[in-house]
Amino acid sequence: MTVRPCIPWPDKRLRTPVAEVAGITDEIRAIWTDMIDTMEAMPGVGLAAPQIGVMLRLAVVDASEARGQVVRMANPEILHASVQLRDHDEASPNLPGVHARISRPRAVTVRFLNADGAVEERDFVGLWATSVQHQIDHLDGRMYFDRLSKMKRDMLLRKARKGGR
Repeated sequence: MTVRPCIPWPDKRLRTPVAEVAGITDEIRAIWTDMIDTMEAMPGVGLAAPQIGVMLRLAVVDASEARGQVVRMANPEILHASVQLRDHDEASPNLPGVHARISRPRAVTVRFLNADGAVEERDFVGLWATSVQHQIDHLDGRMYFDRLSKMKRDMLLRKARKGGR
């Protein structure tokens, strides 16, 4: 089990869109394994590779109740998003101690390379959809708080600088 450290905000890598993955290799599978170990140790429902300093379009998501249903994704892209929104408290291990209520589409259809290297399209709903969208934001160099108004974002970042108090 390898739990990797999450890079701290405001590391510039968290603001950098990452490179596409050419194919699924043993190296990619090893990164996914470390990402799953890191996600489980947090504990969290998803993790994107740039959060641990790996600048590749890789993400893992497991929003299941019992755990153990992790989806490994390379180069995920949203093909369709529902009009209906869902609010959820979001946070990031890259900026510990703070969280914010974010509205995102309740359901998304995502295309990605799966662990077998095949292109897969899958529908995600509820917390699964929220987590997938959150991870794709990370891959594009965005943080969840970028979806807040400037005033709310500034308040959240000030609170984080004070240690989440």
